[in-house]
Amino acid sequence: MPLPELEEIELLLEELIDQDALDLIVFNDDVNTFEHVIQVLIKVCKHTHEQAEQCTLIIHYKGKCSVKKGSREELKPMCEAILNAGIQAAIV
Repeated sequence: MPLPELEEIELLLEELIDQDALDLIVFNDDVNTFEHVIQVLIKVCKHTHEQAEQCTLIIHYKGKCSVKKGSREELKPMCEAILNAGIQAAIV
């Protein structure tokens, strides 16, 4: 006989994990160059050059992009580093 309780527990755990997954959002501006944003994403978020380029294009055309997912503790130092580089960012 299958245990439906186990399936329900797994679904609840998945929901809890999703609640902890926050986004580090980078916003478009008229100040920073593509190359600067790319270099900051590579340095701070450990993106590959291709990932950073793709995120930068999304930021440019859509106005913002989620560049990293994680807990607030993981994302806070990254967000501060991006802000210190003169790029607008937030954790949501």
